[in-house]
Amino acid sequence: MWIVAIAWMYVTLMMALAEATNPQGTVLGAIFTFLLYGVGPLALVLYLMGAPARRKAIRQAERAELEARAQSQQADATGSDGMQTNGGSLPTTDPVAPVREEPPGR
Repeated sequence: MWIVAIAWMYVTLMMALAEATNPQGTVLGAIFTFLLYGVGPLALVLYLMGAPARRKAIRQAERAELEARAQSQQADATGSDGMQTNGGSLPTTDPVAPVREEPPGR
């Protein structure tokens, strides 16, 4: 893919050079030719083509973060002797707090 990008930049550079050296051409026209025919479309295409790779890298980073968090929680739950402990916190029998009911008449 990089060879195509390099070749396209070469072509647009030659187009801009031809416009700048043409008797009826201008340097400003050559700059706009290079930017609008070369740099702009190429930047857009490379950005769009790189989207799957960026998405994959984000997923891998999230997966690594989740694995690190799981290992950290497992290390916190396991004592130095290898026995399961709760780290001195409250018992883990009910992970969801019960719902408090209001007395009737309020």
